[in-house]
Amino acid sequence: MRLFDSVAFRSVVLKNRIAVSPMAQYSCEGGMAGDWHLVHLGAFAVGGAGLVMTEAAAVSPEGRITPNDLGVWDDRHVEPLSRVARFISSQGAVPGIQLAHSGRKGSTRRPWGAGGSEGSKAPVLRPDEGGWVPVAPSGLPFDDGYPVPASLDEAGIGNVVESFKRAASRALAAGFKVVEIHAAHGYLLHEFLSPISNKRGDRYGGSLENRARLLREVVEAVRKVWPDGLPLFLRVSATDWAEEGGWDLEQTVTLARLVKPLGVDLVDCSSGGMLPKAKVTLGPSYQVPFAEAVKRGAGIATGAVGLITEPGQAEEIIASGKADLVFLARELLRDPHWPLRAARELGVEVPWPPQYERARLPAK
Repeated sequence: MRLFDSVAFRSVVLKNRIAVSPMAQYSCEGGMAGDWHLVHLGAFAVGGAGLVMTEAAAVSPEGRITPNDLGVWDDRHVEPLSRVARFISSQGAVPGIQLAHSGRKGSTRRPWGAGGSEGSKAPVLRPDEGGWVPVAPSGLPFDDGYPVPASLDEAGIGNVVESFKRAASRALAAGFKVVEIHAAHGYLLHEFLSPISNKRGDRYGGSLENRARLLREVVEAVRKVWPDGLPLFLRVSATDWAEEGGWDLEQTVTLARLVKPLGVDLVDCSSGGMLPKAKVTLGPSYQVPFAEAVKRGAGIATGAVGLITEPGQAEEIIASGKADLVFLARELLRDPHWPLRAARELGVEVPWPPQYERARLPAK
């Protein structure tokens, strides 16, 4: 297999192995997708990506990271989202949406403007400033300056599961063909998985099987409303990058084996987000070994992320079988037409939008 080979997940066929990774935009009012989302995501579809994923869409108001997050907790969100999904589809790409709950990392300001958090600890929004009390598996704050979250009881956990289920129904109504459950980066589902943030003594804490219970319940609930013919992806942090006592790659492989029979079709392998001061060694393709290990260890399709910037680099990941998709983020912000450029550099002929055909250069 190669970067520009098509790939099928259930009944959905991606024209290539290039996926747009979810990237938070913090540009909504009341969770509503707007013109920014249409143009931002539409550009990636025009640029040739096979799968265009929205940013994390909050499944409940308290599941937002900031008040400006994209939402899918209300039926009113469906039509604005459907506008985006229709345009992505019209350009030959597959529209996907990520469903998320922020957990204890919620109720913060967006990363720019007054009190913004770019490059520093995220200033927390108090309830009297338009914020809310975040929830978590245990009453442990993410970092200094963050509030102590409310520990979810079993009724609250049931509400979370139902929120994901209803969000998936809205995603279907909006026309999305891939749904991804966000269980990474220190947000709620990851918080239940990691021993660092989950100190519960009930059936949702302790053993790996118990810590994974909420995620399994969410997957099962989503699968009840998400059609058999459409794929379900799962994003995970393959490691907390903790020196000891955290979530790690071995547990991730076990988790992948647990969720595969429940209807998960691909594990999107990222890392980190649990520890505010984790020591991570960055470099090109630094997270690709996680995708390869999960693919080999669990016998499931995987997506690779992490400083994937060059066409030859992406081609090697796919051609060597380390992953089934490459998820690009910042590089696509720099060049939304990266897939078209990659095809030329790799000597592959792919169709261009007819409006752009006059500017096309022959493949090398």
